[in-house]
Amino acid sequence: MLSDEQENILPYNGEVLIFQLSKAKCAAEKTTRLHVNRMTYDSGTKMFVQKSSGLFSMHGGSLNIEIVYCSCIADFRTGINLPCILMREKKNYSVFKYFLLLLHSSNKFEQCLNFKLDYELKDDIRLLNGPTVLWRHTKKLFYVSTKTCTVLSASVQFSSIEWANEIENEGIIVLGTRTACLPEEEDGQTLSLSDGAIWGSEFVVYAIENQKILTGTCFLPHAYSSVISCVHVCRTAISRSQFRTSVVAVTNKKQLIWFQDGLPKGTCQLPYEEPCSIQVVTTSRNDVLYVVSFVSGNVCAVQRDSFQVASRWQEVKSVLVDDFIGTGTEQILLLFKNESNTDSLSTFIITDLGEVSYESTINCKEDFPPTEEVQENGFLTIQALEARLQAGCTSVRELQQHLRLKEKVLFESCCALIDLVQEREHILPTAEEEGLVSLWDDTENLHPLGKKKTLTSEVPEYLIEKLWQRVVDDSLVIGIKLTESPNLSLNDVSLSLVMEHDFTSVSPVIECQSKIVKLNKTFSALSISSCQMEPQPKRIKLDFHSKNDLKKEYPERLKILSDGAKTFVAVTRLSPLLAFRDICCVILLHANKRKYQDGNLQESRQLTLLCGKISLCLEDISSGKYSVNLLRNNNHSTGTMEDIFSILAVSLKFSFQIVSSDCTLTPVNMWLLSQMGCMPIKECPENMFCHKLGSLHGTVFNWNLKTPFEGTLTLFCRNQTVLFQCLHSLLGVLPPSSKVKPLRLESKDILTDQFALALEKEMDTLRSSFSSAVSEVENNLTLSCEAGKKMSRVTGSTLSNKKEAVQQFREELQNEQKQSALGMNRTVSGALYRQITLKIAEAQLCSDTIAWRLNIS
Repeated sequence: MLSDEQENILPYNGEVLIFQLSKAKCAAEKTTRLHVNRMTYDSGTKMFVQKSSGLFSMHGGSLNIEIVYCSCIADFRTGINLPCILMREKKNYSVFKYFLLLLHSSNKFEQCLNFKLDYELKDDIRLLNGPTVLWRHTKKLFYVSTKTCTVLSASVQFSSIEWANEIENEGIIVLGTRTACLPEEEDGQTLSLSDGAIWGSEFVVYAIENQKILTGTCFLPHAYSSVISCVHVCRTAISRSQFRTSVVAVTNKKQLIWFQDGLPKGTCQLPYEEPCSIQVVTTSRNDVLYVVSFVSGNVCAVQRDSFQVASRWQEVKSVLVDDFIGTGTEQILLLFKNESNTDSLSTFIITDLGEVSYESTINCKEDFPPTEEVQENGFLTIQALEARLQAGCTSVRELQQHLRLKEKVLFESCCALIDLVQEREHILPTAEEEGLVSLWDDTENLHPLGKKKTLTSEVPEYLIEKLWQRVVDDSLVIGIKLTESPNLSLNDVSLSLVMEHDFTSVSPVIECQSKIVKLNKTFSALSISSCQMEPQPKRIKLDFHSKNDLKKEYPERLKILSDGAKTFVAVTRLSPLLAFRDICCVILLHANKRKYQDGNLQESRQLTLLCGKISLCLEDISSGKYSVNLLRNNNHSTGTMEDIFSILAVSLKFSFQIVSSDCTLTPVNMWLLSQMGCMPIKECPENMFCHKLGSLHGTVFNWNLKTPFEGTLTLFCRNQTVLFQCLHSLLGVLPPSSKVKPLRLESKDILTDQFALALEKEMDTLRSSFSSAVSEVENNLTLSCEAGKKMSRVTGSTLSNKKEAVQQFREELQNEQKQSALGMNRTVSGALYRQITLKIAEAQLCSDTIAWRLNIS
């Protein structure tokens, strides 16, 4: 006959394991049997069905056997998670025998551990990996595992065990509370400066394998040690010898609190009293739910993102978390109390508060608000959704209107640009056509845009001396020669090429690179890109003021021809233009016109100059109309300046310092004239043009011999392959002891001198700026003091009454006190301060730029 039964339920790999302990009394023997039924959910019948079953019989002995604890742990022999059952057998009044059973996939039970105690396990029992049994008794921590086989105790006392698990590189970690341990001073008095002393208890972390005590503040603050009911550690990591944790805890104040690295980050008010456990669920929508169970049989679920109660249930017998329907994510299985049916799985709900929702046919009591409240909440929700939908539609309409406005502005800008380069008048639509309303009450005589004086007319046309074009390999070179005017200063010059034809499928503006090419006798060839060579932060900070000062301070870098002419060059790819067969381009020159007076900027204006038109066709290119021709003529290479500018514009520039300690560098000249077939260019003799057939043809060399043992060789070549060929040929004629070092565009000697001048200018700027500020303040103060003294003197001489005289002297003393206070607190005007700041910033930017160039050279 069956005397009584005990039942425990455990989730395992999507199955529900039901352990039933039955005790039978027979005349022959006493037998206790442990049954296990594996139940799986059938989506067709929407019920749990039995998959398999197992049996473990314990013959003889006492019938006082019961199940103490069930959990899924990892077996250290295989690393596989297996269901583990802790059993207890009472031998007599003072001896208790405990043994562990592991359930394998074949439904076979294995007894892996047993031990005896002289007391009953009641408080804070945990089954951990190994398997390891851990418990607390009389504020002491005890544990036993299959590795130790004996009961061991820890050296730390615990008032309660809140959480225990295994952490990588640390082993099994136990988080608990204890009475605050305070250090004592020499006189026996305790210190009360810590949080533990304030609250009377503290959290402590103990590593079992390492047998060391760690601080618990990285998990939870000590202030919560007396109110925590249950804890779940979501994440643990060790970074720089410190724990990084994410913990969710439930307090007896009906609160669910999320802690990050020991600091509270979020709080949720729970609907029920006396929480007893917390579980974490990862749903199909990648959402995380915290399921809190209460002693009364109530359960609620809290969403991690919103940290609000998402759902709640009543009269729940068990809460299990696993993948019961086989979707790869977790669900919540709620088993409800049902007195009329003995089957544990007869009344249930499977849900993840999202797409998954299954429940048994028997009605389950769920703690929902009344019907009227549900209807009211639904009405309010619909109103909120409608408001959000209307706001979203309004935002979409505003974005569409903004995009239409942008397209219209771009279209009008393109039309205005085409009309500008074709010298046609462009008239903007009227305000009525655009639907615009004037913000002014009065009317003004506004001139149309087309009738205004354009910016291009502000530049004299005689500045454009010549417009030319050349074709070098796959590059089209456009050049503009301007005559320098003493009354006009152009800065930040660049060129633009705009196609004259109306191409609707492509942009009318051609991408090109603007360059300034200048020749002089002292520095025979210099090709400077219009882009600054400073690092990106300096390019942002360096404005036109410092650029102009740099040109004024160091004119040797930007020397002009003796006739005062400047040549600006634009280089673009030729092959994309040939796709249009015949093409006509308009050349625009952009520059900044600035006027200075006494070092201060008085006027700054953007100018656009229409320089002319060029035509291009494949027939002219094939006939060599725009080709570069540098011919031999009496041991010289001669050609037009445009040809020389074109070669320098499309070439890559490289400079090398050649030093020979043993022999002179005479072979370099012989190498240029004989092996390389170079001849000096008649227009600039220090540059030599290579007439050698092959890939080296067209390479320009500049050999500057500083001393018989040191010189600088500059090459202008098409690509790096030509550079390597030249260097290979040069190394064959140089002495073995010579050294070839690549140089930057500027030598260190020049940069050192420039840096010294820049620092000197910066010091002079600081001295003069502060001197002018101090002089202005002192002059204002002196004038104010003299005016006050004069007034007091005149007024005092005209007084006859003594009382009035005393009052006048009192006022004079107050004026002197005010003047003294003003002398202690001297200020300058805002205009003077801005002027000083601008001058100092310009000087510092100039010196910083040169210092950077000197650093990279």
